[in-house]
Amino acid sequence: MVGADVVTTDAAPVTLSLLDDHEVLLDSFTSWVREHATDFDLVLSASTWSQFVHSAAFPTQLVILDFQLREQVSIEARVRTCRAAGAKVIVLSGLDSQEARDRALDAGAALFLSKSMPLAEVMDAARRLMGRAGRTRAVAPADEPAEAPLHRPRLSQGEQSALTLYALGNSTQEVADQLNVQYETAKTYLRRVREKYAKAGRPASRKAELIRRAAEDGYLR
Repeated sequence: MVGADVVTTDAAPVTLSLLDDHEVLLDSFTSWVREHATDFDLVLSASTWSQFVHSAAFPTQLVILDFQLREQVSIEARVRTCRAAGAKVIVLSGLDSQEARDRALDAGAALFLSKSMPLAEVMDAARRLMGRAGRTRAVAPADEPAEAPLHRPRLSQGEQSALTLYALGNSTQEVADQLNVQYETAKTYLRRVREKYAKAGRPASRKAELIRRAAEDGYLR
């Protein structure tokens, strides 16, 4: 089976922490980094600011923060706290507006990236920020042929929107409400998405699997 490897210098791994209150997305991001970005040592992943900032593992060399949290702690306060502790900060956001970008960067974040970016590109940007060589790439063991690239199913606009909203933690009813469609329509969109991934050889019957597919194919924002 093909794994992802990283071409890097011999320097010690960069210590990394993640903060995102979408727990399933956090778990998916955490698993991906640990499997595919071994030049980073992910020592802390948290879904609340209190849990994050009070952890014995805080601060790390690099922090990746979600722009929007349910907690009433501003992005400015979070970024400045991390910067004061000596960490470099990347802000990820589904709200890709100039105002959000300016708030994060003015507070001291080094990068403001969209959640629609594939995780490989996010981590490549993190490497550049930390002054590390190399980039994520697939490497097969010498005695195994490389597998074919992942096939990205062709989704309709409605299916893409439903997948994105569902993967970001919304229920099927909430997906329907935000798309202004009937519940059964939203349910059909998600069923078709699962069917298309199954036909592509990338099953996504469980929600965690569907979120992983959305992250792999750049649908999260």
